[in-house]
Amino acid sequence: MLTLEKFEEASEAVSKVILETKLIYSEYFSTQTGNKVYFKPENMQYTGAYKVRGAYYKISTLSEEEKSKGLIAASAGNHAQGVAYAAKLAGIPATIVMPTTAPLMKVNRTKGYGAEVILEGDVFDEACNYAYKLAEERGLTFIHAFDDLDVAAGQGTIAMEIIKELPTVDYILVPIGGGGLCTGVSTLAKMLNPKIKIIGVEPSGANCMQESLRQGKVVSLPGVNTIADGTAVKCPGEKLFPYIEKNVDEVITIEDSELIVAFLDMVENHKMIVENSGLLTVAALKHMNVDNKKIVSILSGGNMDVITMASIVQLGLMQRDRIFTVSVLLPDKPGELAKISALLAKEQGNVIRLDHNQFISINRNAAVELRITMEAFGTEHKNTIMAALTAQATGLSWLNQKELMRIKIPYIQKKHGIVPRFFVYKKSKQCFPDITLRADETGEAMLLIL
Repeated sequence: MLTLEKFEEASEAVSKVILETKLIYSEYFSTQTGNKVYFKPENMQYTGAYKVRGAYYKISTLSEEEKSKGLIAASAGNHAQGVAYAAKLAGIPATIVMPTTAPLMKVNRTKGYGAEVILEGDVFDEACNYAYKLAEERGLTFIHAFDDLDVAAGQGTIAMEIIKELPTVDYILVPIGGGGLCTGVSTLAKMLNPKIKIIGVEPSGANCMQESLRQGKVVSLPGVNTIADGTAVKCPGEKLFPYIEKNVDEVITIEDSELIVAFLDMVENHKMIVENSGLLTVAALKHMNVDNKKIVSILSGGNMDVITMASIVQLGLMQRDRIFTVSVLLPDKPGELAKISALLAKEQGNVIRLDHNQFISINRNAAVELRITMEAFGTEHKNTIMAALTAQATGLSWLNQKELMRIKIPYIQKKHGIVPRFFVYKKSKQCFPDITLRADETGEAMLLIL
């Protein structure tokens, strides 16, 4: 049972191993949302996440016999590092089962703390089942990632720190995977101040807690699909569910595309790396229909490998129209490329990639494809560049999908599903029967006739 005494004991225990994570006031997000927004930067912990709190406190409660057996845990990455680090401090051998999809950085960091790492299953739940099996076979002491009240008590120490630093906090936003962090934070926060609103935040593709609350019982999702690997859980904790039902005021969900934008916002405005699960509470700020409230978003972790970072940055720039691609069809003769280049230079479009495809048509004199990827300052600048291209056209038509098929222009790159948005054609009576064209995802394609 979670009591105030247990939380106080946990707070004293974890203070020996955690780094102090003072609240950070965000002027940017406060302006964006009309509230006073603060971040609790648990991504700055030594292990890169809050999980060391629950792991260390849980291990401190074990008997000498349980410790002597050795430890085993299952985790997508952050609990793995927390257990491995806490076990190292206690001088206890640890085995960690991680899903095969766990980021390489999390796997390597866990090994670096001295734990044996076994990769099994595609998601946390499958890794957890295998860890239970190994625990029984080897006689190891199992440390659950979330469905354990001692672990939840350790995670809940975050709430004590928030309220000590900001006693008048109105809302605390908490990421939810299996529910350990949210159980600890919500239970202690309500004990200390029942007026505080607790908002749980889940990925839309792994909303096991939201679905369980909707049905009034713990349910397991058939599958999960999200870039927030730390919260990609099919089934929430059975032991935790009653606490969530009692203490959490609302659970909202976030699309992966929102996490991409949130990542860029944190990098650009706070110079801070936050992993996708930690970004749930950042993206959720835009879903809060309140004004002039003090809101704390818990940044649960910052363990993200550089390949994932690179992908998210590029996708984020594309979403903000700071990188985009146009596909231009031109006659294959000297001077045509120079015309396009001069136009882009005039409009300050910075070309970062240029692909010249001479094989889009059998008749090269009729058309070659020039695919240009460029940087812009944002949507307004991108639209200015596209308007400049349009201004050189003698005619402009918007064709819907049915019209494209009616005039017998098939889809571009049909086999690969590539979807260019804009097409510039040289005015000609020739039909180009071998040139293919595809509408964009809205069902429309722009046809510019030069």
